[in-house]
Amino acid sequence: MSMYSLLIEPILTEKSNILRTEPRGTEKRYYVFKVRQDANKSELIKAVEKIFNVHPLDCKIINVKPKKKNRRMSKRGYTRSYKKAIIVLDGKEKIDIVK
Repeated sequence: MSMYSLLIEPILTEKSNILRTEPRGTEKRYYVFKVRQDANKSELIKAVEKIFNVHPLDCKIINVKPKKKNRRMSKRGYTRSYKKAIIVLDGKEKIDIVK
């Protein structure tokens, strides 16, 4: 498995942008990525270190469950489940996700 295939895409929501841009009192920055289902913490830390040339302090993994959605009048469906990782960096280091 390639290091580049572990990270699928960054998750850019209001909450993730606040975590990314404003370091709190602990002087840490949090970056949120959608990752492969078979990825683990040590692989993700190595991948982020190699791809973005930063030194992650920690990695938290969350399995996001599917949600119910109404597709048509009588049809019901679900969104896809996925795994997301929150990468913790020191406040001095940055990852340029949006250019």
